[in-house]
Amino acid sequence: MSQFAIEIEGLAKTYAAHKGEPPKEALKGVDLQVPQGSIFGLLGPNGAGKSTLINILAGLVRKSAGNVRIWGFDHDVNPRQSRAAIGVMPQELNLDPFFTARAALDVQAGLYGVPKRERRTDEILEMIGLTDKADAYSRTLSGGMRRRLLLGKALVHNPHVLVLDEPTAGVDIELRQMLWNNVRKLNEQGMTIILTTHYLEEAEQMCDQIAIIHNGEKIAHDRTDRLIGRLDAKTLVIQPEGPVPAEFPLPTDVTCERRPGGAIALSYRRGATSAEDVLDAVRAAGIRISDVASEDPRLEDIFLALTAGAHRAA
Repeated sequence: MSQFAIEIEGLAKTYAAHKGEPPKEALKGVDLQVPQGSIFGLLGPNGAGKSTLINILAGLVRKSAGNVRIWGFDHDVNPRQSRAAIGVMPQELNLDPFFTARAALDVQAGLYGVPKRERRTDEILEMIGLTDKADAYSRTLSGGMRRRLLLGKALVHNPHVLVLDEPTAGVDIELRQMLWNNVRKLNEQGMTIILTTHYLEEAEQMCDQIAIIHNGEKIAHDRTDRLIGRLDAKTLVIQPEGPVPAEFPLPTDVTCERRPGGAIALSYRRGATSAEDVLDAVRAAGIRISDVASEDPRLEDIFLALTAGAHRAA
């Protein structure tokens, strides 16, 4: 058994020409390895190719080229085993309105060939907080409850890998917290989690590793802390005593941002300028410092830097 839950080599997908439009390359030879037991972030702008990649893993879209292995099973040689190893919580609320929550889970388990005696319907309903709604039709459930039910459906066959496609889009804080608590518990039990999200703060907090896809290509893949560390940037946030000049001399490449409450944020590249140089410039301008704090780059900063760079290169 490989140390990787998912192994992707040279994955490509080209959609055929449609209604006069040229063929579209959604994925362009993507290589990716997802370690077993990790919480793995798959990020990218809209249209980057994330959904196509997920749908290929789930067996909903046929790849044009490349190799995919899920939990050691080749997608082409052992398609049933590879698909059984993965559960996908989709972004779309695709539920049958005439099934109760319990029926939806039982039917999904049946589709995966789970015998009745081995089904964990009540356990899953409790985990997703829908025990009291077990016999309610899905059409009567709130949007948040439907999203919980989608998570339950993804878990009925006890997959080794769980894919969460924008799981917290449009949900309230309570549901978001409940979802992340469940994800952490599943991960602690050995399940590999793949997360796509536009909430980059969530990815930064939750994910061990992150890959960024842009225009159908993988443009970055690293441990989360190392990925953020690539950005050679730092910000000093200074709370001044008294007024600050409208303009004052700063070292080359240092930028100044005025913040609410009178604070000034001075951003610089650590490889070119030191914090002491920045503070010396502030003092030289006659600005008295009441307080100072530093800010390191965030995942959002590196995401924007990488995708903007990839866009310019294209």
